[in-house]
Amino acid sequence: MGPLTLSADAKTSSAAPSDLSNRRMQNLHLEPRKAFASVSMGEEKPFDFFRILFEGVIAGGTAGVVVETALYPIDTIKTRLQAVRGGGKIDLKGLYSGLAGNIAGVLPASALFVGVYEPTKQKLLKMFPENLSAVAHLTAGAIGGLAASLIRVPTEVVKQRMQTGQFASAPDAVRLIVTKEGLKGLYAGYGSFLLRDLPFDAIQFCIYEQLRIGYKAAACRDLNDPENAVIGAFAGALTGAITTPLDVIKTRLMVQGSANQYKGIIDCVQTIVREEGPPALLKGIGPRVLWIGIGGSIFFGVLERTKRMLAQMRPLHSQQPKQD
Repeated sequence: MGPLTLSADAKTSSAAPSDLSNRRMQNLHLEPRKAFASVSMGEEKPFDFFRILFEGVIAGGTAGVVVETALYPIDTIKTRLQAVRGGGKIDLKGLYSGLAGNIAGVLPASALFVGVYEPTKQKLLKMFPENLSAVAHLTAGAIGGLAASLIRVPTEVVKQRMQTGQFASAPDAVRLIVTKEGLKGLYAGYGSFLLRDLPFDAIQFCIYEQLRIGYKAAACRDLNDPENAVIGAFAGALTGAITTPLDVIKTRLMVQGSANQYKGIIDCVQTIVREEGPPALLKGIGPRVLWIGIGGSIFFGVLERTKRMLAQMRPLHSQQPKQD
């Protein structure tokens, strides 16, 4: 009984503050501070890759379809502005031309992007120190964009050819492009697409994640849906403006078809500047910033809401701490 007596005495002795201090130190070791990580996980929890992948696929696909359906006409106007050469006028008819075929590509592309981005982001946040969380977000965004480009590029080629009136339907577009240009025709402008979309994805998601971290730290609470939407709009609009010249180059290379008036990215830039002047590289910046700003608001708002709903549907025994 001696040890029990000593233990009881210790709780009432002057050593109690020391015991409390020790327990606090143990708690600090068990729960390291993650001030800049957008995902909070206890170290004892296993990394559930497949659940994160599944939830990312569902959330990303849902957000992508909602955005594309709502903002397709603005995207069509932007594409026609960029495709027209010189001072030509654009046609405002058929602004939803190619929507169905585009959704068929946007759904898997958005699902694949977020499905790759989410687990990659969470793994990198655990690997990198807190002060390098932005690098984790940039890297995860670029990796997600690279994976999604395998679906995005053919979808974008077909969509933009239809938006500029070259084809009447998505199946006809695919069939005729492959017949005239081969399978590589569906990947026209792939290099310029990566040149635009990898920086775009990396920058947009990094800005979004970092702004959310800063806002949460200042507000000392989780963000609500309108706040996520406003941050998403700002991140999208800013990134859209920065990458407009890359978008113009990508559009010109994708819609040129078998004419091959541009020999590559460098030749495209030189030809545009020589024939139309440097301002031509900013064609469509207004619709693009508007489209991506509103799109960012809708996309990130829907994304966060869907992720939260999926997290609430998890079985109790497999739930992980809340994700941002």
